[in-house]
Amino acid sequence: MSRPGPVLVVDDDATIRTFLKMALSDNGFEVMTAEHGLAALDAVRRARPSVILLDMRMPIMDGWAFSLAYRQGSPPHAPIVVLTAARDAAQYAGEIEADAYLAKPFDLQELMRVVGRLAEGASAP
Repeated sequence: MSRPGPVLVVDDDATIRTFLKMALSDNGFEVMTAEHGLAALDAVRRARPSVILLDMRMPIMDGWAFSLAYRQGSPPHAPIVVLTAARDAAQYAGEIEADAYLAKPFDLQELMRVVGRLAEGASAP
């Protein structure tokens, strides 16, 4: 099995990006970050992520626009996990056909389980 690509964290909150980068790195994941969807599209052109952690409400390009633009690009596409403080997390995840969702504040161990499971599937031949 090949090594999974980086986890891409897309969130306009710098504190959340920093926290997730530190937590994921401490658990052995390589991490890329982007502060909005447009920066995330640039990041996926540079390196293919194994999992994308996506906030939905961001300036410049929100999660809906990012997921649409990302999926219009050439496959394969990384699994997307919606991370949102909105009460409608499940609805938002369904709207963009996300692979999973976690409502903020999320349980860090649950996040690691979800990312680990999806990253493992993404790295399979």
